[in-house]
Formats: sequence, structure tokens, C-alpha cells
Amino acid sequence: MNSQVSPTPNKRIYIQEVVTRDGFQAEKDFIPTTEKIALIDRLSEAGYSKIEVTSFTSPKAIPMLADAEAVMQGINRVPGVEYTVLIPNLRGAERAIAVGVDEFNLVMSVSEAHNQANLKMGREDSFKALSSVIELAHSSKTAVNISLSTSFGCPMSGFTPLAELMHWIERFAEKGIRGITICDTTGMANPTQVQQVCEMAQAKHPNLQWTLHFHNTRGMGLANALAAINSGIDRFDASLGGLGGCPYAPGATGNICTEELVHMLDLMGLNTHMKIDTLLECSSDLQKIVGRTLPSQLLMAGKVDRTYTAPCQI
Repeated sequence: MNSQVSPTPNKRIYIQEVVTRDGFQAEKDFIPTTEKIALIDRLSEAGYSKIEVTSFTSPKAIPMLADAEAVMQGINRVPGVEYTVLIPNLRGAERAIAVGVDEFNLVMSVSEAHNQANLKMGREDSFKALSSVIELAHSSKTAVNISLSTSFGCPMSGFTPLAELMHWIERFAEKGIRGITICDTTGMANPTQVQQVCEMAQAKHPNLQWTLHFHNTRGMGLANALAAINSGIDRFDASLGGLGGCPYAPGATGNICTEELVHMLDLMGLNTHMKIDTLLECSSDLQKIVGRTLPSQLLMAGKVDRTYTAPCQI
């Protein structure tokens, strides 16, 4: 393995927000379209490289995101920010093309058991269906990213063998996609495993755009992000306030928290281009939108430069 133990100072790290798709999709109460648009517009000014706006899934499957077209058409699209959406099938792809999305994010699981539970079909059927979507994307000149769920482990079938992950990476790479997201869907990864996976993936396909998607299920999310950076990764998904999670990891927290990731990287001298104060303001307001406290430790404690008045001594 690479002996590098610390990231290069001032290295550019690209942050990609997933809260309005990954976070909102599991909410019990429908979040008004106007509130989604307002939040995305604020986030668009915070320095992100990419925002996953919504999902063009059937409204019956995910009623929380039934307003996908309205949200995409209502947001203010800031130059320099890519607006991506989750695409489950050809019908969803056609809807997304009609509103001019920048990228299709396609999803399948490396684990057969998780793919069956999450997508209600086997991996081969998923690959066949997604291949048709990729062909449509190519014909419409829309960029394609593949998110491979359970890349590190599955709560139903255990740790994912590296060879199995590489098998699916190879098959999608042959389709001429732009990027692949390696997802720790239920927070089973550890830093050593992350570095091994990232080094092999980049060595095999150095021209692909690589993204890492971590969950903080077992408290290792930020440690895993550092391991990925040490191996050369420069793109990360994250969720404002840490909102979101996988239904197949009961009691689990969600994605790594955007503001915590940015705060850590900024302190280390890495270049995120992010406005941390804007993130904290948006995260605080997000708690009002969803009606509960979010798991963001940074939101509770404040940045490390926060000072307090010394207690009076009697």
C-alpha cells in the first residue's frame, strides 16, 4: 500500500451535496417544493462542485421526491456547479433530459442481497437496465456517474470482496461513463480497506472521475475520508447536517456531515472552496425544515475558533 500518511497541503477537494435527494427521500413528511428550491439556491452559493438535486424515480416509489421536475425547473443554476439527479430507469432518464440535468447518477449494489432488497431485482438485470440508460445518456450528451452501493460491505452478506467490486467497476468502465462513486452504504468500511480499494480503483482506471460516499454508521466516516484523500481521491459526497441513511442498517446515522467534513479539511490546509459559515446557517435552518435535531456535532459545538467568556471566579 501507499506509504503516504498525510494529504498534500492546499490540495483541491471537491464537495458534492446529497441532502436534497439522499437526505430528503426518507423523510416522513413531504417537504414543500418551495423550501427545497430555496435550500438548493442557498447551497449553490456555498462553493459546491456538484449538488444532487433530486431523483427521477416514480412518485409512487418515493413520494417525497414527486416534485422532481418542479424543483429542477425552479432552482437558480449557478455557473460552475453541476446539478446531478438519481436516475432509476429509462423513463426517469427521459424526464431528466426534458429539464436539462447536467448528469445522470445511476445506482446499483455490488451485493446481490442488497440489490434485491433495495431495487427488487438481481444485479445482472440492473446492469442490463442501466446499460440502456447509459446509451440514452450518450445520445443526449449527458454525463453519467455510477454509484456502486455496498462497495465495502453489506449487512446481509458481509464484507464485499475487492475482486467482486472490481468486477463491476470494470463492466461499467467499459460503457464509457465519466465517473464512479464507491459507496459505503451502511458504514462498514475501515481506513485500511478504503485505502486499498481507492488505490486499486485509481490504478486500474486513472481517467475516471472517482467519488467516495461514506456513512458515519460506526463513527469512522471522517477517518475513511482521510484514508481516501491519502490515496489520491479528491471528490466526496456529503449530506448537510448528516441527514440520511440506509433502511437496511437499523438505527444507523446517515451520510458523513458536510459541514464537519469541510471544517476538518479546511483546518488541515486543504482547499475545499466552501463557505463554512453558510453551511452552518443552512444546517441550522434544515433542522427547522425537518423538525428535529440533526446529528451534526459541529452544528452543536461550533467551529474550533469559537470562544467563550471565562466563568466568574468568586
